[in-house]
Amino acid sequence: MADLSVRNRYFDDLFSTPDLAWMGQNTNHIPAHPAVTAAMTASIEAGEFNAYAPPLGFEELRAAIVADVGVPGLEALVTEGGVNALSLICRARAKPGTTLVTTDPTWKWPCQFAEQQGAEVVQTPIYGPETGYKLTPELLRAHIDGRCAILYLVDPNNPLGVTYTAGEIAEFAAIAKEFGALLVHDCTYRDFAEAHTPAVSVDADNAVCTLSFSKWLGLAGMRIGALVGNPALIAELAAVSTSVLGGNVVAQRGAIAGLKVKAEWMDTVRRIDLANKEKIKAAAEAIGMSVPVWPSHGNFIIVETAGVRPEAIVEAARLDGVMIRQGAYHTAAFGDRFIKVSTTVPKAWADKLAANFAAYVETAKGLTDVPALF
Repeated sequence: MADLSVRNRYFDDLFSTPDLAWMGQNTNHIPAHPAVTAAMTASIEAGEFNAYAPPLGFEELRAAIVADVGVPGLEALVTEGGVNALSLICRARAKPGTTLVTTDPTWKWPCQFAEQQGAEVVQTPIYGPETGYKLTPELLRAHIDGRCAILYLVDPNNPLGVTYTAGEIAEFAAIAKEFGALLVHDCTYRDFAEAHTPAVSVDADNAVCTLSFSKWLGLAGMRIGALVGNPALIAELAAVSTSVLGGNVVAQRGAIAGLKVKAEWMDTVRRIDLANKEKIKAAAEAIGMSVPVWPSHGNFIIVETAGVRPEAIVEAARLDGVMIRQGAYHTAAFGDRFIKVSTTVPKAWADKLAANFAAYVETAKGLTDVPALF
């Protein structure tokens, strides 16, 4: 409990920092589309939050989510953020004697959820130019066996920003099916990719997609996400849901409005995101650091820190009111090589980081007392 309290105070302090530039959690801080704020405001004013939502989510939202994924005949289960969707899957499928196979780096929480259920986590190293920073079918076959219950693929990958072609997704789906594993396609960042193939469009019988409204729509604090899969899979997963009284009503109204204006909204978001990425990349390269994955298909980039301790750079930035993230949050094996910077932020935040990046690195070289980071 002590460690949990320290972690909680860390984020509480960040949240209480005036004018903090949130550039480490891949959250979207671009001012919201007026239609989204209007829908949520109307919901609050109507007192809708006094009642429970339907347990699977509002029917209008469920239909809109399936339409957005673009695969007819599927169903959606609205969840309390994408992380809740992943916890449901692990609760349903991860058991002692089974494995969850994923990459390294990956997003850490499904690994923890699987271990809580008694499963073993098997990570496939992908950090390096020899694999293009991507999972390959050959690498996957070297790490999967008949114990695998869940093949967990973050695509685009968080934190690397790589994405997979339709052919690669088809190969992963075939391998998962061969070994009797469920392919869990975490599509949190799909709206930032140049092209993206949801696994449910390749194998609707043996794949499920998890989605989030935190990143593209900016509703991280509202806690809303979704699972999309065939009706039988959704029924199986809904049976272990703890959200039996439904999800956030106000967030669902915002999500419905967001999906209606998504094309217009994402044009704006992607334009700002790309400009911020280019600015930060230039600042890093100006001092001899590199951005090994370019373009990034997520709303973030990683910067290799050329021997300067990532945690020290993170602390130097924090002292100036900028929150970025150390690589160790994502991977113990490779975390000493990079920092991650989120880029769906106001231009002023990216300008500040780019202008001061060299100074942060110089400060970091002299920091000896870096507090615990999470």
